Amino acid sequence: MDHDYAFEIAASAVRFGAGVTREVGSDLADLRATKVLVMSDPTVSRLPPVQAVLESLESSGIAFALFDRVRVEPTDQSFLDAIAFAGRDTYDAFVAVGGGSTIDTAKAANLYSTYPPADFLDYVNPPIGKGLPVPGALRPLIAIPTTAGTGSETTGVSIFDFSRLHAKTGIASRRLKPTLGLLDPENTKTMPSEVAASSGLDILSHAVESFTALPFTEHPRPNRPSLRPAYQGSNPISDVWSLQAMRLVARFLIRAVEDPADDEARASMLLAASYAGIGFGNAGVHLPHGMSYPVSGRVQGYRAPGYAVDHPLVPHGISVILNAPAVFRFTAPSSPRRHLEAAEALGADVAHRRADDAGEILADRITWFMQRLEVPNGLRAIGYTIANIPALVEGTLPQHRVTKLSPRPAGPEELGRLFERAMVAW
Repeated sequence: MDHDYAFEIAASAVRFGAGVTREVGSDLADLRATKVLVMSDPTVSRLPPVQAVLESLESSGIAFALFDRVRVEPTDQSFLDAIAFAGRDTYDAFVAVGGGSTIDTAKAANLYSTYPPADFLDYVNPPIGKGLPVPGALRPLIAIPTTAGTGSETTGVSIFDFSRLHAKTGIASRRLKPTLGLLDPENTKTMPSEVAASSGLDILSHAVESFTALPFTEHPRPNRPSLRPAYQGSNPISDVWSLQAMRLVARFLIRAVEDPADDEARASMLLAASYAGIGFGNAGVHLPHGMSYPVSGRVQGYRAPGYAVDHPLVPHGISVILNAPAVFRFTAPSSPRRHLEAAEALGADVAHRRADDAGEILADRITWFMQRLEVPNGLRAIGYTIANIPALVEGTLPQHRVTKLSPRPAGPEELGRLFERAMVAW
């Protein structure tokens, strides 16, 4: 196998500042948009961020339609609902107002209504789908996050639950990236503390996973530059963004969750989400995310507090972080120095600590955040047992796009042991 010798950094433009939501109408007018599709979920659509967007569009004389049926933790069916709505009229641009679920749904609606495929799975990542390339440029998409977590406003990735397999998968292409992300700290004022905790832990894991991912020089070289994947492995530029995201998490996550009136903390976590998005959007994530997909997709009766939904739900950040301590104990021997650097960026004292202890130190620091934020104590606390491990492994194995980025290979036996160790976190 010829290893790659290059990496590429691609990210959306972002604009940060309190009140920038109100500039969206001017931005769309500059793009010469005359009719746009605004997408949100049933809860956020009733809150000030969406109202600010609609008022800005009206003042700029831009016609719009509002789709407010986005599902929190979207499925293939909820994607299809949004795609069908987008296909009923002609829109010049899209605006997504909400968390990662809304932004990812808007990416899919933009793609599928612009270049309708023969089959829904044509664009979906292999081995579940065909992974066909996006044929050309998409219409402008402006992403306005109301949570501080996914970093979806910077990435070319769109994730959903594939109902038939009870596991998450997605679509990945640099062409999916939003044209512009408007990072407005005012929009996170209404975020419940439980949502702030889950989304903040997602930032944490994004940053650590991308920093510890298999290096880009260990990946196969593509036949053409255009075939180089968005998730290329850890690299010197992604490392900068990922480390800074960890430092912001260490300083501001607890403050942002415990005091929603702490404007500095909320604004800093919004920045941390985008920093981590630039990091993992170009380096990738690995086992904590790959293992999280069946944890979310196979949920039975667990309903997360703080989320106004009518269906069982393990929030994405929780499903990821519950696996993280076990994973980083496992991956640390591949690069103890990187795992120690991550632990230090998250606030751990690593002076005079041995390389052999790197995994334990990083896992303990992540567990400290979990305990402080009162997340469930392992997979058992959200309803899983040892008997569920084979199904969880089965749901992880197809996640090649991320699992192959693990710095230490993990087959069925290794994954089974990792899920067993994640049953109880402390």
